[in-house]
Amino acid sequence: MEQRRRYTIKQMPPELRPRERLLEAGPEALSEAELLGILLGIGSAERTAVELAGQIISENDGLFGLHQVTVHDLVRIHGIGEAKACIILAAVEFGKRLGRVRNPGRPVISSPADVDGLLRGRIANLDRENFVAVLLNTKNEVIEFPTISVGTLSASLVHPREVFKPAIRASAASVILAHNHPSGKTGPSREDREVTRRLRDAAEIVGIEVLDHVILGHEYFSMKEHGML
Repeated sequence: MEQRRRYTIKQMPPELRPRERLLEAGPEALSEAELLGILLGIGSAERTAVELAGQIISENDGLFGLHQVTVHDLVRIHGIGEAKACIILAAVEFGKRLGRVRNPGRPVISSPADVDGLLRGRIANLDRENFVAVLLNTKNEVIEFPTISVGTLSASLVHPREVFKPAIRASAASVILAHNHPSGKTGPSREDREVTRRLRDAAEIVGIEVLDHVILGHEYFSMKEHGML
């Protein structure tokens, strides 16, 4: 049986090569595998860089899985040595840090989507629950957003004094509560609702309004929008 001829990326027509397509149409036009393939540069004896990149993404359950991938996970894939593994891990970490970069000016929060945009790159894909207090001034500009606790959400971990101490110190007019669900599912748990109630009651005493509690996962969930606050 005649074996099908395989082509390397250099043998492809120019209009199909990832680098040329990026230069012509911009990075938005490329698939995830093509983008990662450009970073890898070369593939293996059996696969082009793009095919190898596609295998890496597939075997790690998509881009979401790459957030937690390790060197040992990557070098198990045929064609991936330590050098390529380092490139992938560096790219993943760079993407994480890029998502955390704050605007030089103070971001303004006018909706739960703004909270999602502010915090998604910071906490949405973490493997433990991180509870954050977004502190706002009278113009709903972000003053800061300190992490209050790390671990399964509970009344003992998220105490009102730990939430409102930085808010009082920063003279915040209001606060938005936010935390992530590592499972990706954003429906509030009983503990989420209880913590929200306790913090809302405490906020009335100190005179700092709780505007919302936003849960981040694959999407985001606003307790205010769902009438829970």
